[in-house]
Amino acid sequence: MFDLSVISPVLLWTAIAIYAASFVAYAFDLARRSQATADAQTVRERELVGAGARSGSGAVTPTGAPVDPAPQRFVMARIGTSLMVLAWVFHLAAVVTRSIAAGRVPWANLYEFAMIGTLLIVLVYLIVLTRIDLRYLGTFITGLVVILLGLAATNFYVAVTPLMDPLKSIWLIIHVFVASLGTAFFAMAFALSALQLMQSRRERLVREGAAKTGPGFLRTLPLSDRLESLAYRFSIIGFILWTFTLIAGAIWAQDAWGRYWGFDVKETWTFVIWVIYAGYIHARATRGWRGNPSAWLSIVGFAAVMFNFTIVNVFFKGLHAYSGLS
Repeated sequence: MFDLSVISPVLLWTAIAIYAASFVAYAFDLARRSQATADAQTVRERELVGAGARSGSGAVTPTGAPVDPAPQRFVMARIGTSLMVLAWVFHLAAVVTRSIAAGRVPWANLYEFAMIGTLLIVLVYLIVLTRIDLRYLGTFITGLVVILLGLAATNFYVAVTPLMDPLKSIWLIIHVFVASLGTAFFAMAFALSALQLMQSRRERLVREGAAKTGPGFLRTLPLSDRLESLAYRFSIIGFILWTFTLIAGAIWAQDAWGRYWGFDVKETWTFVIWVIYAGYIHARATRGWRGNPSAWLSIVGFAAVMFNFTIVNVFFKGLHAYSGLS
């Protein structure tokens, strides 16, 4: 009889290796985008020079318009996506085998939180990819997943253990799953906001007529306004899910400890995250806070999520000390 508790880590490390290969493929895609835009820009400038010569003016009109690299049909992006799908299948198998070995849902400690959280990040990305071409986010998403899973597998791994009494509740399934799903949407918003800052800087340099405007692949991405709009939409969905997480957590706390709120460290940080994203959404609705300020708020919000997930779980003690680490 196979020991599923042993097979699960093997499947997870296999997934991490394939995610790393996907990261490399997406990185090559960005490099090829940079080269393609440079070549396209050279061709455009030659055409402008030729047009100027034919008109007798000899003038070349400067341009900062985005270059469309569609003819390149970037193969590496498709390879990166295919590898990500394969890695997700192994990742799912690791989660399922862990669940079967434990005889419960696989999110009762920090190691398992990392497994389910990153699984949902990739799932959200792949589902959105069927409707919107976000392959330019592939490097960011796979890089984040490799780091989080690698950290969990090397530092947070614990053997399968029975549930602690307060966790034996239907609210474990609801509360943690919704929180993990909300984190997945926040991760998407974070990646888009980071790219927004880079794209905004490129657009500013183009307007100033700078010779160098940053990485060439940025010329193939949507404008910063579009990136900001996408980040905002993901954040709204994440914020709705996080709001439900707070409500479900309060109900669970009443059931487990006889009070809805007790300012436990984990509870407090969950509320801090909610406040940050509420402020982000409000600031984004206020025109003066659009652009880079709102992007920074989105990034700060996700940093708070990661702080809550890692530092609070490992170094702070309280009623929510379920990291599983001794």
